[in-house]
Amino acid sequence: MAEHAERSDKDLAGEESRTRRGSDVDWRRIKDSGVGLVAGVVRWVGLVFAVILVLHVIFTVGSANPGNGIVSWVRGWADSLSLGFKDLFEPNDEKLRVLVNYGIAALFWLIVSSIVAKLIRRIFGATG
Repeated sequence: MAEHAERSDKDLAGEESRTRRGSDVDWRRIKDSGVGLVAGVVRWVGLVFAVILVLHVIFTVGSANPGNGIVSWVRGWADSLSLGFKDLFEPNDEKLRVLVNYGIAALFWLIVSSIVAKLIRRIFGATG
């Protein structure tokens, strides 16, 4: 009987160690998921910024009512997001000026967010 009790204790110890090994956390996968998430957020932020700038171009070229709340909200954000591109080119036509300058700013945000996301993935080693 004592032998049976010893075997049971050994079997239980073996089962415990197998359970512990089975519950190991794959830290590399978690890190890759986190890095991928951060890179995705960077890409989405750049996309949202570009969409705001493109909406401003559409509203300006389409002669939207500047007193409208949506149009003024987009204009305020677009002015902030255009950085130094707002007055890069100064043609006489207001619509052409907005189209060129804010269009370049939208492209800037798309390109920069894409590069930053790739750098995040490359530096921190996310696969995929």
